[in-house]
Amino acid sequence: MRARIVARSLEAGFHAAAIAPAPESGSEGERLLRERFLAFIAQGRGAEMHYLQRADEQGNMLRTSIHTAFPWARSVVLCAFNYNAAASRSIDPAGKSEGWIARYAWSGDGEKATDYHNVLLAKLRAVEQTIQDAAPGVQTRSYVDTGPLVERHFAQLAGLGWIGKNTCVMSQELGSWLLLGVIVTSLEVQSGAVLGPAADRCGSCTRCIDACPTDALIAPRQMDAGRCIAYLTIEKKGSIPEEMRAPMGRQIFGCDICQDVCPWNRKSPVGGDEGMHARDELINPSLHWIAEMGNAEFRAHFRGSPLERTGRKRLHRNTAIAMGNSGDVTFLPKLKEWAAGDDVVLAETATWAIAEIQRKSSEGLLC
Repeated sequence: MRARIVARSLEAGFHAAAIAPAPESGSEGERLLRERFLAFIAQGRGAEMHYLQRADEQGNMLRTSIHTAFPWARSVVLCAFNYNAAASRSIDPAGKSEGWIARYAWSGDGEKATDYHNVLLAKLRAVEQTIQDAAPGVQTRSYVDTGPLVERHFAQLAGLGWIGKNTCVMSQELGSWLLLGVIVTSLEVQSGAVLGPAADRCGSCTRCIDACPTDALIAPRQMDAGRCIAYLTIEKKGSIPEEMRAPMGRQIFGCDICQDVCPWNRKSPVGGDEGMHARDELINPSLHWIAEMGNAEFRAHFRGSPLERTGRKRLHRNTAIAMGNSGDVTFLPKLKEWAAGDDVVLAETATWAIAEIQRKSSEGLLC
């Protein structure tokens, strides 16, 4: 059964697959996961992502135990998709007028933007159907980043990889450019079907922690999401705290820095497939181009992509910060237009950016 599931996963377009047992209710493994997750929430590291705290009628947070949401769960199928592209990195030299969009959001199918949630869920459904055909009556649930469980925890249990110091799942063969799909099942795990947890191969390296501009990686494998650039540019609503703006650099949607500096990604193979090809215009995109987008152009370029959920207003807020950090005086006309506009958040952010450019100009920091 394991061989059939793995083979179907690869056939469907995933690059690796494995199976993890669901920790027994009340086991030491379940207790440790619960304690770590509750500590993460109690310390406020989930920031404004309140969906992480979804609970059942008894008040038990769903993500503290797989049995809270799925009492029937006995195993989890993990399918990994490598989205690495043959393109420049966020840490490579770039022009002052260029921003950065996280690598996973470059995806498209020809001229059409795609969202990995939809592309991978279709692949996952094919694997789920194979399980149901092989074991009639089995209960299953498929998710791509939307289920009430901690996917990376099960990826480690399944042997797909270890959790790196940057909190990403790391594979010795594929690196960390991985998107995960999960199928929760009621199938009992048989002896020999599980590879076992992967060995930690980060060693003494701390490059990801040292490179994080906002100090979001507060310790190995511990993140304060409220300081993470990915959270700030994608999830955070309203104004971004002023002390976080300069460290954001040119990032306008997501952040790849902690993965770009990782030695395990130096030889990460190029992944992707139909529906998940990199769109050239999103690699080091022009901030001028992004800034001039109206609603119609934004929809034309980003409908059906991860950027659609963040929306044009927040993307422009992020772009204003990148403009201010660039010190490029050619951005001043657009920033002044935004500063005089009706969008309160964008106006405040643009005013900050104008002051940053003027400060750098007066201090002779412009090239």
